[in-house]
Amino acid sequence: MLDDKVILVTGGTGSFGGKFIETVLSKYRPKKLIVYSRDELKQFEMQQIWNTSSSSPMRYFIGDVRDFDRLKMAMEGVDVVIHAAALKQVPAAEYNPFEAVKTNIIGGQNVIDAAMQCGVKRVLALSTDKAAAPINLYGATKLASDKLFIAGNNYIGTKDTRFSVVRYGNVMGSRGSVIPFFLKQREKGIIPITDDRMTRFNITLEYATDFVLQCLERMLGGELFVPKIPSYQIMDLAKAVAPDCRIEIVGIRPGEKLHEEMITENDAINTLEYKSYYAIIPPHLQERFNEPGGEAREVPVRRCSYGFAYNSGSNSDFLSVDDLRSLIGSKFK
Repeated sequence: MLDDKVILVTGGTGSFGGKFIETVLSKYRPKKLIVYSRDELKQFEMQQIWNTSSSSPMRYFIGDVRDFDRLKMAMEGVDVVIHAAALKQVPAAEYNPFEAVKTNIIGGQNVIDAAMQCGVKRVLALSTDKAAAPINLYGATKLASDKLFIAGNNYIGTKDTRFSVVRYGNVMGSRGSVIPFFLKQREKGIIPITDDRMTRFNITLEYATDFVLQCLERMLGGELFVPKIPSYQIMDLAKAVAPDCRIEIVGIRPGEKLHEEMITENDAINTLEYKSYYAIIPPHLQERFNEPGGEAREVPVRRCSYGFAYNSGSNSDFLSVDDLRSLIGSKFK
């Protein structure tokens, strides 16, 4: 699928970008694999692993998704774009709201416009469970971004560009996530918990990368893909990380939910369930999935009905303390 293709990853120096590049280089033979990000230090560190020699497909562009001209220059001749760049920290977005808007919304539209003008074939944008019924600014900006990418399919005309979105939950062990924080707090003997009822979806970086690659192959344009992944109780996570530490309940923070959602009741009527994932498809794009070669790629298990919701608290699949301990042990030796 990606052999002899030119691939660009925005935000390519992040946790996902590094694993995606590692996976693509091990499984495919891309013509070029371009990292587009604004952090020159992380790019320098990445070049120590994957250099830009004449035999390497790796290329590095310093640039910001807010800069349309630079983005368009980087996308010349590109076949596939993975849009992973975003301002992701919830408190930072609350304190710097328009900065999040500029990167997550305006930057997203820049990616869409540049991709259409440069003739990119497939664009897959990464989203978050916080974009479903958002209560914080980060989630609201990502919901707006999701809507922009799906709507991009309305404006392609005769162009061969397609836009889809992947939405998933907390990536285990990624920068700024709860597990590294708990591991650091373990040294102090106290684990702060905002609310002992809290649950979260969990996905490993490896599974997230593989799912994105699968969606690149499946996408027809207009889908919002949601993987079926397990949840965990925050108290179980604390027991797995630091069973001997004292738990301190500190109170839920602004913009934080008890349970995360990836599909709301209102989204359910436009959702198809497959064996290992869901696909939310807007009504005006559903005709495409009734055409030959649409749903035939993989037959859906069912069409979800109103009342269904994919929620970390009501999920049928939960990780136990032992499951979490095993996963954490394999990631943080």
